[in-house]
Amino acid sequence: MENIRDDVEVALMGPYQEKTKTFPALRKKSQTHWLFRVLCGLNKRLYYLLAILLFGMLLYVGERTSPIIVFVFAVCTTSMFFAAYLANWVLAKDEGPPEMSQISDAIRDGAEGFFRTQYSTISKMAALLAFAILGIYLFRSSIPQHEASGIDRLTSAYMTVAAFLFGAICSGIAGYIGMWVSVRANVRVSSAARRSAREALQVALRAGGFSALVVVGMTVLGVAVLYASFYVYLSVDAPNSVHMTELPLLLVGYGFGASFVALFAQLGGGIYTKAADVGADLVGKIEHDIPEDDPRNPAVIADLVGDNVGDCAARGADLFESIAAEIISAMILGGTMAKHCDIEDASGFILFPLVIHSFDLVVSAIGIMSIRGTRDSTSKTIVEDPMAILQNGYSVTLFLAVLAFGGSTRWLLYTEQAPAAWLHFALCGLIGITTAYIFVWISQYYTDYKYEPVRTLAMSSCTGHGTNIIAGVGLGLESTAMPVFVISVSIISTYWLGKTSGLVGSNGQPAGGLFGTAIATMGMLSTAAYVLTMDMFGPIADNAGGIVEMSQQPESVREITDLLDAVGNTTKATTKGFAIGSAGLASFLLFSAYMDEVASFSHVSFNQVDIAIPEVFVGGLLGSMIIYLFSAWACAAVGRTAQEVVNEVRRQFIERPGIMTYQDKPDYGRCVSIVASASLQEMIKPGALAVISPIALGVVFKMIGHYTDQPLLGAKAVAGMLMFATVSGILMALFLNTAGGAWDNAKKFIESGALGGKGSDAHKAAITGDTVGDPFKDTAGPSIHVLIKLLATITLVMAPLFV
Repeated sequence: MENIRDDVEVALMGPYQEKTKTFPALRKKSQTHWLFRVLCGLNKRLYYLLAILLFGMLLYVGERTSPIIVFVFAVCTTSMFFAAYLANWVLAKDEGPPEMSQISDAIRDGAEGFFRTQYSTISKMAALLAFAILGIYLFRSSIPQHEASGIDRLTSAYMTVAAFLFGAICSGIAGYIGMWVSVRANVRVSSAARRSAREALQVALRAGGFSALVVVGMTVLGVAVLYASFYVYLSVDAPNSVHMTELPLLLVGYGFGASFVALFAQLGGGIYTKAADVGADLVGKIEHDIPEDDPRNPAVIADLVGDNVGDCAARGADLFESIAAEIISAMILGGTMAKHCDIEDASGFILFPLVIHSFDLVVSAIGIMSIRGTRDSTSKTIVEDPMAILQNGYSVTLFLAVLAFGGSTRWLLYTEQAPAAWLHFALCGLIGITTAYIFVWISQYYTDYKYEPVRTLAMSSCTGHGTNIIAGVGLGLESTAMPVFVISVSIISTYWLGKTSGLVGSNGQPAGGLFGTAIATMGMLSTAAYVLTMDMFGPIADNAGGIVEMSQQPESVREITDLLDAVGNTTKATTKGFAIGSAGLASFLLFSAYMDEVASFSHVSFNQVDIAIPEVFVGGLLGSMIIYLFSAWACAAVGRTAQEVVNEVRRQFIERPGIMTYQDKPDYGRCVSIVASASLQEMIKPGALAVISPIALGVVFKMIGHYTDQPLLGAKAVAGMLMFATVSGILMALFLNTAGGAWDNAKKFIESGALGGKGSDAHKAAITGDTVGDPFKDTAGPSIHVLIKLLATITLVMAPLFV
C-alpha cells in the first residue's frame, strides 16, 4: 500500500501559518496507467473507425439473430453517444481556482490507486472461480435437451465460463466508470457553486447521468451481445439445434460474474469510505470541535477518496448486477412460459426485458435533460428545493416510462392464443412502476429531515447520545413495515394478473403467473438509469462540499454544497430502498429459475419446497444466519479499521500540535494507506462466506441425502436457504439503510441551525448516531442487496453440484 500512500502524502497545505490556499506538489507522479496514456494518444479518427467497425459487427450479429436485437443495439449505441455528450458538457466546466483543482487531483490519485489495487485482487479471485466453474461443468451430468441439440459438456462449460468472465469484466468497467466521472465532476460542482446554486445542481446531476446511462447501457448491451453471439454460434432454431427458449439459461454465468465483482467492490469500497469517515468525525468533530472536511484533519483526504470508491464505483457495479440479474431471470421465465404455452414466436417474450431497459435509457435521458439552469445565472441561493427539482425530473421519467411500457407490451407480448394477455402484462408493469415510486417516497419519508421521523430523531439528540441511538434503531425497525407490505401486494397482484392473462400451458393450467411478476420487476427497474443518476448525485455533491471546505471558500458557497449534500444523502437512501425492493423481486424470479434448472438436471418435477422436512428447515436457518453473520463481519470490519484511523489521527494531533494552528502539515497519506490496506484485507472474509456457504451447504446435504435415500435433498436444502436468506436479507437491508440515512440527515438538520446548531451537545450526540449509521447504510446494507442476488445466481450456476 506504500505506493498509494506516496501518491498523496506530499499533498499538504503550503505554509500553514499564513493559511495559504495553495497545495504545492500535490501530485508526485502521474496516476494514469501507461496503457491508458497510449490509448489517449491515438488519433481520434482511428477511434471513429473502430467505432464504425464495432457497430457494423453488432448490426451483422443482430441481423442474424432478431430485428429486436438490432433495435436494442441501436438504442444502446445512441445512449452511449449521448452519455459522451454529457461527459463533454461536464468536463467543459472550469475547475475553479488552483487550490480546488489541486485538492481534486489528490482525491483522484487516491481513488484510482485504490481502484487498481482492489480490482487486481478481485480479478485474481474471479480467475480462480472461473477454473472451479469449468471443472464442475466438465464433470456434471448433461441436460437431455442439450444432448439432443448437440451441446456437449465441454461446450456448455466453456460458454458458462465465458459468460461469467464477460459479466465480471463488464461489472468492473461499470464500477470504474462510476468512479471516473465522480473524481472529475466534484471540483466542477465546487466551482459552479461559487456562481450559482442551480448550476452546481445541474453539473452534479449530469455527471451522475453520464455514469448511469453508461452503466445501464453496458448492462443491456452486454446481455444482448452475449445472447446474439450464442444464438449465432449455436445456430439456434436450426434443425437439431438448441431452441430459442433454452438459450437464456446459458446466460446465468453473466449474472453470477456481475454479482461476484459487485459484492467485493461494495464490501471493499464500503469499508474504505466508512472507516475513514468514522475516524475523521470522531476525532475531528467530537474531540477537537473542527468542521467536517476541515483541512487540518489528517483523515479528510481518505474520507473524500472513500466517497468515490465506496459510493460511486461500488454503486455502479451494484446497479449493473441488479439489472443483469433481473434481465436474465425474466428472459429465462419468458422462454419457459413460451415453451409451455407452445407460442410459435417466443422472441418477444424472451427479449422483452432488453427492450424495456433500452427504453429506460431513452426516458431517463429525457428526464435528465428536463432539468435546466435558471434564467438568473447569478443567483447564489437555492430558490427551489433541490429535492423538488430532482423529483420533477423523476416524474417526467416515470410518465414516459409508463407510455413506453404500454407500447412495448403491445408490440412484443401480443399473441393470438391470448389476445388480452398483453394488457394484463402492461398492468403488471404499471404496478411495478408504481411500486418503484412508492419505495422512493417511503425512503424519502424516513430519511429526509423535512419529515417527522428524522426531526423526531434529531430531537432525541437533545437528551444525549444513548437516546439518539435508541431512537435511530427504532426508526430503522419501523421503516421495514411499509416496504414489505408494498412488495407483498406487488408480488401477489402481478402473479394473479399474469395467471389470468389467458395463457395456458400444455397441461391446461394457467402459465403466466411468474412471468407477470417478472414484468413487475421490469417495471420497477424501468427508470433505473434516472434513479442511479440521483444516487451518483449524492457522493459528487459530498465531495464538492469537501473541496469547498478544504480550499476555504466563502461560507455562502459552503451553504450551497451543504444543502446539495443533504439532498444527496436522501437520494442515496431512496436509491438503496429502490435497490432492495427490486432485489427482492429479482430474487423471487431467480428462485423460480433455480427450481426449473434443478428439474432439468434431475429429470424430476421440482416445483415446491417443503420446509417441514428437517434438513430443508435447517437450510433455511443457515440462510438467515448467513445474512446476520455477513452483516456482523462487514460492520466489524469498519469498526476495526476506524479504530486504526482514530489512533492515527490522535497521534498526529498529539505529536504535531502545530496542525491545529495551521503551522504544521497533517500526513494525509498515512490515513489513506491505513484504510486502503485494511479494506482490501477485511473484504475477503465476508465475501468468502457469501460464495462458499451455498456451495458447501448444497454438497453436504446432497451427501446426507445420498446416504439416507432422500433424492434432491441438497437442492431442496439450498432452496430453503435461498428463501430464508432472501426474506432476512430484505428486512436487514431495509433496517440498515434507513436507520443509517436517518441518523446522517438528523445530523445535517442540526447542522442547518436547528436545536443549537454545530458544536452543541445535540450536534455531538447526532454525530455519534451518524458514525453508528455509517457502516449500516454504506457498507453492510448495500452489500446485502448484492448478497441475496449473488446467492441466487451462484446456486443457478452451481446447480449441477446439488443434484
